[in-house]
Amino acid sequence: MAIIDDIKFAYRRGSMLMRFIFINIAVCVILHLATLVAWMITGDQAAVLQWVELPSDLSLLIRRPWTLVTYMFSHYALLHILFNMLWLYWLGRIFMEYFSPKQLTGVYLLGGWGGALLFLLAYNLMPSLAGGSVFLIGASASVLAVIVATAVYAPDYKIGLLFLGEVAIKWVAIVTVAIYLIGMETGNIGGNIAHIGGALVGAWFALRIKRGRDITRPLNAVLDAVVGIFNGRSFSWPAARRGNKARPQQTTTQQRQQPSRFDTVSEEELDRVLKKIKDAGYDALTDAERDMLFKASRRRYP
Repeated sequence: MAIIDDIKFAYRRGSMLMRFIFINIAVCVILHLATLVAWMITGDQAAVLQWVELPSDLSLLIRRPWTLVTYMFSHYALLHILFNMLWLYWLGRIFMEYFSPKQLTGVYLLGGWGGALLFLLAYNLMPSLAGGSVFLIGASASVLAVIVATAVYAPDYKIGLLFLGEVAIKWVAIVTVAIYLIGMETGNIGGNIAHIGGALVGAWFALRIKRGRDITRPLNAVLDAVVGIFNGRSFSWPAARRGNKARPQQTTTQQRQQPSRFDTVSEEELDRVLKKIKDAGYDALTDAERDMLFKASRRRYP
């Protein structure tokens, strides 16, 4: 279908930030469809969600270890995913002004696992919480890790807020964390505990990066290896940045004179590739055809 092809193309061309947003939205849609089917067949919606939610019961977690990953990409309440994705988009764009997509991936995942760890410790060690069976779902811990990492690294970065005008990002992070701390005495205790875990990871990342240490590097090395295995070839992420964006490299006369791949491609060949997309979809293209199409689009729409 043309719509599906357009979504795939947008996903492949999108930034890592937009890919995370795409994944969260797609999982939310799939969960709603799956729970609808389950409700029509069995009348039980919760059975579907429990396969992606993180359980506080360690014996159940051992049987469902994948929930350590799935929970941070899953939402069911529409307002929950709306606010999480808006926060991720707004603050994630600021994060990307200082760091690489590779580091965004690491902070998102480590923030989610930091929230999961604090959640599990609380419900298995604290007398007031131990013994109950609670499930955790949502990307809030991961999103808060990105927010706090940005705020700790660039505390005086100004953002515009409705009715308040320009506010330093450090105050946004402080107020957000304070709300979660106060909310621990209310209904969403487990979720608020996870939020604090994500915030701690974000602060840890920013403080270590200021000292020249990137805590996401080991995780991303593993991800590089896994992606390389599935692709059957070497995989490289964009180079990690420490601090402000690297200065753009100066283009030499020799570099400017070197013809790009698109310069050697005829209009007929480009038309052939576009027709192939229309007939068989974007996935039917070879790597060489995709590379040529990508470079062609960049030259036409810089």
